[in-house]
Amino acid sequence: MAHHNGPRKKTRYKFKKELRRRGLPPVTYVIQKFEIGERVHIVCDSSIQKGMPHRRFHGKTGTVLGQRGRAWMLAVNDGNAEKIVIARPQHLKAQK
Repeated sequence: MAHHNGPRKKTRYKFKKELRRRGLPPVTYVIQKFEIGERVHIVCDSSIQKGMPHRRFHGKTGTVLGQRGRAWMLAVNDGNAEKIVIARPQHLKAQK
């Protein structure tokens, strides 16, 4: 068999939703607004593929740098490097 390296490999359990959260999320997830400098958690929503960040950043916390179209730019620490992640608001949750 060929070696498959798709963008969603090894995500069978990582992107799995709870039973009552399956299906499309409510509209309030789409219209979220964030302030620049605010901390947000990256939690990929598997029912929305568009604007989903890489699986490596699932569960990480980043700082909002600005907006790019409908998506938000985040600064996330990945090891010793700081990366810029572009994600739509469906995949982000404000830190409490």
